[in-house]
Amino acid sequence: MKTITTTADLAQFCEEAARHDYVTVDTEFLRERTYYSKLCLVQLAMPGADDSNAVLVDPLADGISLEPLYDLFRDTSVVKVFHAARQDLEIFYVDAKVFPKPLFDTQVAAMVCGFGEQVGYETLVRKIAHQSLDKTSRFTDWSRRPLTEAQKTYALADVTHLRQIYEFLARKLEQTGRARWVAEELETLLSPDTYVTQPQDAWKRVKTRTNSPKFLAIVRELAAFREDYARSRNIPRNRVFKDDALVELASLKPSNGEELNRARLLLREARKGEIAEGILKAVAAGVACKPADMPQPDRKRDKLQVNPALADLLRVLLKAKTESAGVAAKLIASASDLDMLSAGERDVQALRGWRHEVFGADALLLCEGKIALAADGNDVKAVKV
Repeated sequence: MKTITTTADLAQFCEEAARHDYVTVDTEFLRERTYYSKLCLVQLAMPGADDSNAVLVDPLADGISLEPLYDLFRDTSVVKVFHAARQDLEIFYVDAKVFPKPLFDTQVAAMVCGFGEQVGYETLVRKIAHQSLDKTSRFTDWSRRPLTEAQKTYALADVTHLRQIYEFLARKLEQTGRARWVAEELETLLSPDTYVTQPQDAWKRVKTRTNSPKFLAIVRELAAFREDYARSRNIPRNRVFKDDALVELASLKPSNGEELNRARLLLREARKGEIAEGILKAVAAGVACKPADMPQPDRKRDKLQVNPALADLLRVLLKAKTESAGVAAKLIASASDLDMLSAGERDVQALRGWRHEVFGADALLLCEGKIALAADGNDVKAVKV
């Protein structure tokens, strides 16, 4: 197997890949010790049945530039095939503000082709390629050099089997007319907003038991400070302070070092220096926040008047529709979505795009009393009223 360590060799491979209809792509990276993922390896394969046209690219090699790869990503005549692409795309977007287009994600395609929700690569290799994967190298340190032969073999398998999986799923999408479904699902993956966390929005990821605007104002300021600090130093958020410590700080509202040291969950490193100063300033800003500027929790769901009987009927309809379509029910609508529909809410994902075709249109008719559900042997069907 070939490992590319120079820009010239990478450019040569990418020029050849550009003459094909598609190229499969995967990465190995580390994120345990950094804010941003550290790219350690890129795997690429052109169409074929063996390893001869698959390569490993070492982004840690001295002097190598990934610009030839990014040029290939920009070439819209070549489909770039990934499995579960989100973290890979984040790496490339952060590094070069580039998205591989057109993109094909085999995990997304497999979901709409009846393989279940968030199906793993190993499952698709077994079911489509009829091969097994050796996963012993999965959790190794990909930043260490030299890579072992076991690591290289494991990494290359992530793009060689992917070719057969892609070709199978692409054919099935063409046969079923569901390629548009996949395109709709990929819109989120190809949006920069998916990969950019604004510090002032970081509090929305913190789970709290209190929805008091005053409390949330402090949580917001603490989360914003942590996000800025972690990003500027490229360290994990939890290395600054963890979520449970953040919530504790928002409750304690320390105004000086002595009060700060009463926090039980705060790391030792956060009790002094820049982090301690940042915490105290963030708490002070949260405490001083004007009511009009405080975060307002979404209480709309709390006020929903759920119709339990209608929600149960929607569940039956969803099961019938998804079994008929061969897609996972959770991919169409969650239990919460069905409760919202039964309560009269219409801003629900199940009513948009391809989901509307599969389930949403009849769900609305059921809610309006225009169809009923009837047993037809072992099946359930919708009947006009």
